[in-house]
Amino acid sequence: MGMQVGGGEGGVKSEPNVVPMIDIMLVLLIIFMIVTPVISSGFQAQMPLGKNIEARPDDPEDIVLGMDSEGNFYLDPGTGETHPVREAELEDVLRQIFDSRTKDKIMYFRADKGLRFGRVQDAIETARAAGVRVLATVIDERREEDAGLLGGVGR
Repeated sequence: MGMQVGGGEGGVKSEPNVVPMIDIMLVLLIIFMIVTPVISSGFQAQMPLGKNIEARPDDPEDIVLGMDSEGNFYLDPGTGETHPVREAELEDVLRQIFDSRTKDKIMYFRADKGLRFGRVQDAIETARAAGVRVLATVIDERREEDAGLLGGVGR
């Protein structure tokens, strides 16, 4: 007679292995604990309300540089008349104007909305290199198509 090792009943025990499930649940719990404060920490601010101010009247001594949709430059050197300027001459022309200017060194810049920003940025850098200290952009509130060259640079 032989001796039996183990229990009297043989067979396979089928118990679910819950350790991987617990690991996944703990990982999800940690993820949600980290993400929840980030989601709820939104920034609340009330923006100030502005009023529509009247447009500043055009001064005939304003220096206005304009760019059309093809990238051509037009300059009003403070005389009230607009004339085309080649890009190669732009820095020299602006430097001549601003070196002799005793008043403020402000230039108004108007560009066609279809231009790439890189072209506009190059023009702004050229103006800065020529001695422009303050550069203001000009926008038109008018929606008319016949507003003239660059929306009024031609005055």
